Amino acid sequence: MRNYVISGLSAAVLAALFSVSVSGPAHAAVSAAEAATLGQSLTPLGGEKAGNKAGTIPAWAGGYKTVPAGFKPGDHHPDPFPSDKIEFTISAANLANYKAQLSVGQLAMFKKYPNYRMNVYQTRRTAAFPERIYEMTKRNAVTAKMVGDGAGVENIAEGTPFPIAKTGAEVMWNHKLKFKSAGVVRWENSVTPAANGAFSPVRVRETLFGLYWKQGMTSNNINNILNYFLQSVESPPRLAGNLLLVHETMNQLAQPRQAWIYNPGQRRVRKAPQVGYDNPGTAADGLRSNDMTDMFNGALDRHEFKLVGKREMYVNYNSYKAHAAGVKYEDFVRPGFVNPDLMRYELHRVWVVDAVLRKGARHQMSRRTFYLDEDSWQIMLTDHYDAAGALWRHSEAAGISYYDQPLFWTTVEAHYDLKSGRYIASGLDNLENCYDFQQTLAPNNFSPQALRTVGTR
Repeated sequence: MRNYVISGLSAAVLAALFSVSVSGPAHAAVSAAEAATLGQSLTPLGGEKAGNKAGTIPAWAGGYKTVPAGFKPGDHHPDPFPSDKIEFTISAANLANYKAQLSVGQLAMFKKYPNYRMNVYQTRRTAAFPERIYEMTKRNAVTAKMVGDGAGVENIAEGTPFPIAKTGAEVMWNHKLKFKSAGVVRWENSVTPAANGAFSPVRVRETLFGLYWKQGMTSNNINNILNYFLQSVESPPRLAGNLLLVHETMNQLAQPRQAWIYNPGQRRVRKAPQVGYDNPGTAADGLRSNDMTDMFNGALDRHEFKLVGKREMYVNYNSYKAHAAGVKYEDFVRPGFVNPDLMRYELHRVWVVDAVLRKGARHQMSRRTFYLDEDSWQIMLTDHYDAAGALWRHSEAAGISYYDQPLFWTTVEAHYDLKSGRYIASGLDNLENCYDFQQTLAPNNFSPQALRTVGTR
């Protein structure tokens, strides 16, 4: 199923769509003729190049790739659109006018917090990636092969595996394999405010070595390692020194994710059998599971991922105010939600994937609905439902174009617990150096032995 458009549909209509959506194991490459539309009627990564009929979404014209004079790696990216004004604000008073362009989770935020609001700006399709990623994506389109029912992908290299996606699993793998550069170091600092807004920040440093994105590598010569991930908690003192090492696999059927932890109190490295799925995330105070990191980074085997279609929605896009250097934790934190004045919402087309727990599988979330930007495959929003089927959490990514690379990724993520009234916001690096995408890394930096060395410094 492809290119369905849904907007403000009733539960009954959505249920009907779910019943005909694609979720089976028949995942295959597309024809050369279909792949030829990439860069023509479709963007190089598979979005619709044309704008919408109403003119509220413009045509994609290559994204934004202008680097300002004097910019250097480690700098926070200046807002390329500082003169843009708020076009209107969605609030409880006018919510009825915009329900068709909002997710279930967004609507729940307005219901729970009467003073919640969304400032809406002009839509700018800034997402852009390196030319080699576009070239490899076009090759992948005719060679990519799904392993099992979403367990992994074969016969691909460097780029998006399924730019002309036809199943929910293909869409989710497009997000998982979205280009982030081969070597990244970032500060993923977080806050978990109490319902009254009181908080204590957690300082976290992360290093990501994406073997798949290293030029010249393919899915068939990376020894089944998609990426290596090292996380170090720097503060507060009660958590400082805790380390997490993850080897993320390309074919999770052949080898599931492997993880090790280092605890400074025990001064030893041990295998961590449960760093995935719905196990609690690092220093998240129970507000985020492991597979909610980066909006979704887990295995696909516990849910059935159904491609519902595409719709126009207001998402947190080009939020350079949230990314700006010098913004303090106190500027972000508000009781119940992140400061709306730092967020920028725009109307974009998104893919909708509905994930329902498989029969016999276990997970805290019985269902999740993901909303992915058509220009980057970045998950922008997620609705999370508890075991009883009630809405539990709402997740939102504030995305920007890192135009010096170029690539599109998150700057801040917020995960809202709608039952407790609390949330976790992560990626707060405004008082640190920005993401460093120029790291030269090697697999031996990410062995359990290397973890022991880092932990005993």
